[in-house]
Amino acid sequence: MAKKTVASLQKGEGKAFTKVIKMVKSEKSGSYAFKEEMVPNEKVKDFFEKN
Repeated sequence: MAKKTVASLQKGEGKAFTKVIKMVKSEKSGSYAFKEEMVPNEKVKDFFEKN
């Protein structure tokens, strides 16, 4: 699956997106999980500001 994502981003449009990873704490168990997304470069700050 990762190869398909990488291949599609190499067509020139990939430079407009950034892969962001945010660590979030689970309220139920108290453990941490990672949330990953591909977001446009302009929306990176918004991704980290929202809860």
